[in-house]
Amino acid sequence: MIPSQMLKGTLEGCILGILGQQETYGYVISQKLEAYGFGKIAEGTIYPLLLRLEKNGRIQAVYRPSETGPKRKYYSLTPAGQAEWAAFQANYLELQQAVNRLLRDTMKGENRS
Repeated sequence: MIPSQMLKGTLEGCILGILGQQETYGYVISQKLEAYGFGKIAEGTIYPLLLRLEKNGRIQAVYRPSETGPKRKYYSLTPAGQAEWAAFQANYLELQQAVNRLLRDTMKGENRS
């Protein structure tokens, strides 16, 4: 299980990535995150992030009929959201490389002991 503090900095970007694949609604986003290995992310965490992304113009929402109940709010990326997703990918890869270098060097130091 990934600690929640580690998730906080990346969850918004990961939601953008999911929405970059296809338009979808909040419950499916949480299911996809779980399938990718993020663990069970509460909808109470997902929806405030979606609201913030919508307010910041990164995503847009439309209500669509549901086959099983009330209308659902479907989210998709805006051009600003696509740009944000691209920036997230670049920044995350840079962070990943830095952490990997640190881990590699730390592990080398442990092997010397």
